[in-house]
Amino acid sequence: MRADRLLSLLLLLQNRGRMTAPELAAELEVSVRTVYRDVEALGAAGVPVCADRGPEGGYRLVEGYRTRLTGLTDAEAGSLFLAGMPGPARDLGLGAVLASAQLKVQAALPAELSAQARRVQERFHLDAPAWFREADPVPCLEAVASAVWERRTLRLHYRRWRGEVHREVRPLGLVLKGGIWYLVALAEEAVRTYRVSRVLDVEETGDVFERPAGFDLAAYWAESSRRLEAALRQDTALLRISPRARQLLPMQFGAAGVRALGSAGPPDGDGWVEVELTVESEAVAVGDLLRLGPEAEVLGPPGLRQAVARAVAALADRYLADRYQESSAPIDRL
Repeated sequence: MRADRLLSLLLLLQNRGRMTAPELAAELEVSVRTVYRDVEALGAAGVPVCADRGPEGGYRLVEGYRTRLTGLTDAEAGSLFLAGMPGPARDLGLGAVLASAQLKVQAALPAELSAQARRVQERFHLDAPAWFREADPVPCLEAVASAVWERRTLRLHYRRWRGEVHREVRPLGLVLKGGIWYLVALAEEAVRTYRVSRVLDVEETGDVFERPAGFDLAAYWAESSRRLEAALRQDTALLRISPRARQLLPMQFGAAGVRALGSAGPPDGDGWVEVELTVESEAVAVGDLLRLGPEAEVLGPPGLRQAVARAVAALADRYLADRYQESSAPIDRL
């Protein structure tokens, strides 16, 4: 709405001082021509906007002028918990709302606190997705988030590993973990977790539900994560690792790698140590341990050592096989 945009323009000038028309247009996501019209509208409404010409020019408010029209809407107040995560806020459809809320909060702060808030924003940034992995496409995220806010029941068309299913769920919350969005919802009288990128379609049932009394999203997620890790990492591998692998272990295995280093025995003459690392099933563990390459040796259990040996032997056979014959044609060398 134009009224919201005019307030945003006013707060931008109040918070940041002099700004050019192109800078304002970029912040408000409108054309420069629209900025010119909006500045004229503010002036007609009695807001003292000055236009300075020249290379250092731009629009500014008369010194000492401050607006008190800084009340937050419900949506803006709700968006503030995402203040350090502009990307996730945008995914949830709250990007413009969050920007408006931040402007209002800055405008309401005393000058010294407003300057401090800007310094924090300039110096700290949260980038949620993990390295070297693009974020999952989540075309249904905004619809799911809307149902979470409004306590509306959804029918999900969901893709599982074993095929597609349809579920009626009562959305309780959203969790962003390592750049991946998860929906926590009541389904079939139990709280379950769904990966939002696997939601193929959503449909509202028209029903509004009551949230379970005392449900704590953060506590549920912490306990769910603990159960998942305990279920996946039920075995322990005894490894002999090189000094290089000691550096790789936390990067490759996260908290499990850190715990393994805590169990390390004394180094031998070559600097290698023995550690105990919790691992997943044998099939998964083989692939994970091969990522350490020649920097690690599996000492036990015997079944896992034999499985890694078979995988290494298969790799050796594949790479040592004379599959490619050298061309008999001479090669000119410059």
